[in-house]
Amino acid sequence: MSARGNLFIVSAPSGAGKSSLIAALLQDKPADMQVSVSHTTRAPRPGETNGQHYHFVSVDQFKGLIAEGAFFEWAEVFGNYYGTSRHAVEDTLARGIDVFLDIDWQGAQQVRKLMPEAIGVFILPPSKTELERRLTGRGQDSAEVIASRMAKAVSEMSHYNEYDYVIVNDDFDSALADLRAIIRAARLSCAGQARTHSDMLNDLLAE
Repeated sequence: MSARGNLFIVSAPSGAGKSSLIAALLQDKPADMQVSVSHTTRAPRPGETNGQHYHFVSVDQFKGLIAEGAFFEWAEVFGNYYGTSRHAVEDTLARGIDVFLDIDWQGAQQVRKLMPEAIGVFILPPSKTELERRLTGRGQDSAEVIASRMAKAVSEMSHYNEYDYVIVNDDFDSALADLRAIIRAARLSCAGQARTHSDMLNDLLAE
């Protein structure tokens, strides 16, 4: 039996650093892991490319995909829709590739209903002050948008205990090492090793 990839759900309040951590993890373009490219109705930010960072679609297109049952999960966040292609995720996992979903707690709940074995990782900032500093430092959002994100952050962070692992992103390198350790542990789980080394185990246990 060929190994199946692990599905990792990574959530955090905006500005906590989850996207930066995932990007650092994948910067060497490892063949055995990739981030799921979500669909969204929001406008591209500077430097974002359609098909690489997101699949940018209209509201009508997104609603059509909902009606088709095309999404693994979807949610409306800050007035925009976000969704994950169900077919793309399942196909990638079947090929033995780990998939990372950069989604919020609402999407995580939807995914867990369909795939309870998904591994949840929640990223926390070290403080509210630091979170606001990071949001302001982006220089991409208005003061009104930042205030809205800060107001929502407490509600989002209250769901941290629904996840399997929690990483406090105070020092970026340490947080990245923690994320890599979680991935390594998941691959070494009994179920994962049984799939990866099924032939070897059958041979070892043969009488």
